[in-house]
This record gives sequence, C-alpha cells and structure tokens, in this order.
Amino acid sequence: MIKDKIIEILEKLPDEELENVYWAVKHIEKKYLFNWNLFGKGVKITNQFEESEKIVALWDATFAGHISEEIKNEINYNQFKWHIFSYKKQACLTEHAARSAFNTTNKNEVYVMNQNSPYITLLRNANEIIAEDFDNEQDVYIFDSSFTWTYVQTHESMCGPYFSRLNKKNSVSSI
Repeated sequence: MIKDKIIEILEKLPDEELENVYWAVKHIEKKYLFNWNLFGKGVKITNQFEESEKIVALWDATFAGHISEEIKNEINYNQFKWHIFSYKKQACLTEHAARSAFNTTNKNEVYVMNQNSPYITLLRNANEIIAEDFDNEQDVYIFDSSFTWTYVQTHESMCGPYFSRLNKKNSVSSI
C-alpha cells in the first residue's frame, strides 16, 4: 500500500527534513481540495502545456500591450503582472466591485494562469466558479478564452483583487 511506503520513507528521514515534507504535503492537499471544489461544481479541468507560452503572450498583449517597456520595468511587471492594476496603468475594478463583476460574468470557458508557473489550466463548464473559490490562491489570473476580461487574486491583502474588462476595440483575437 502506498501509505506504508510513505511511512517507511518518513521513518528514514531526519527530523529537520520532516518540515519540508509537511509543507510539500500541505501544498498537495491544498491543490487537491481546490480541484475537488471545482469538480463539485461540474468544472472540467485541463492543463494546457503546449499552448501556455502563447496564452501568456496573448494575455500580456491584451491587458498590458499598451504599456511601454520602460513603464513595465518601473512597476516590476515581470515580477507581478498585476502591478499594471495596482499602479493604475490599466483600468480595473477593485475589491468588492471586482469580486462582484467576476461572480456575475459568464465563465463557461476560462484560463487560469499562476504568476510563477509556466503552465496554464483551462476550466470548462466553469460558470459556477466564484471569486471566493480563489481566495486561498496567490497571484492567480483568471480570464475568458476570448481575452475580454481578467480577474486577479494577489498574494497581498491590500492589493486587489482586480477585475478588468476590455471594450471591443481593445480586444486581441483568441487562440
């Protein structure tokens, strides 16, 4: 049984390594519970490995394409893309207004992008997801497959969440 194998490994590790194991297991548990919640809402989850770079580039072009490289450097855009909202370089709703906008927006098919991950997740049949589903996530960007809006949950309690909807003239074609 797999639990017995894990226990066997744990018994061999020195105490100072057990904290690392604990946090790794907590991370796995968090991801499992997050996905379980989505599954309970009928959401179909697909990881997008091959198209991730293209999707990230389209998000950048759509929501930050009008911002110069100089300004991006000044606001540390490469560290946190959501700085375009916190530094007021892209129009957006914040806090409760952002959550409300996200909760009432059509979310049949959305992408989920994490700031520090090279992979994108596609959520289908996602209309039941709400802002509160992402409250324990950090630096996560949710956006529709047509790149007409984005919702961002940051790691900082005093920043965000943010919701931005583009008008038709600013949109970029989707994948």
